[in-house]
Amino acid sequence: MTNLPKKILLADDHSVVRQGISMILKESYEDLTILHAADFDEALHILETNLLYLIVLDISIPEGKGVQMVELIKAISPEIKILVFSAYEEELYAMRYLKAGADGYLNKLSSESEFRIAFKAMIEDGTYMSEAIKKKIISASLNKKSDNPLDILSNREIEIARLLVKGEGNLEIANRLNLQNSTVSTYKNRIFEKLSINNTVALVSLLQAYDDSFSV
Repeated sequence: MTNLPKKILLADDHSVVRQGISMILKESYEDLTILHAADFDEALHILETNLLYLIVLDISIPEGKGVQMVELIKAISPEIKILVFSAYEEELYAMRYLKAGADGYLNKLSSESEFRIAFKAMIEDGTYMSEAIKKKIISASLNKKSDNPLDILSNREIEIARLLVKGEGNLEIANRLNLQNSTVSTYKNRIFEKLSINNTVALVSLLQAYDDSFSV
């Protein structure tokens, strides 16, 4: 750490979360300068005006753009380390963000000890992956499996998922696709079940991460 910039940016819209991370970091690294951003536009501005070593990035941050945020950050600061920070299930999201150029993925529901391990790894080694993600990467490589969860959806399910994240309701989708309202409801339930999610917000995040044609 001695030869590295000691500024870290915490990009999360919840002040309590940022303060909590700051406390954990400062217990181990007293000389760190920790900056804060409550939305993605503010984070980009700070990146443009500061030399940073690490950004802890909430993927659900306001003004965020899903996986594209990694590319935008790297375009401004190619050498910066990115620890993606999310309450979403890491087995669904981590692989996509890591492939896009993130250096680590940490679930917000992890224990405090896991937080400390992750921050130590990022600050001292520049990377962090949980054991679960390491196993998933090895498994995908050995079995040649797709790491895109959307691949398990049928073409019709993908079509309906894209309409759902655009804010269209079941009746609107039924009229657009010439389907029964009950049929759309069945498709919606099936999509949520296959993806192990229970709301449209999570569906938006998944499409942001994995659907190359996604737009709201």
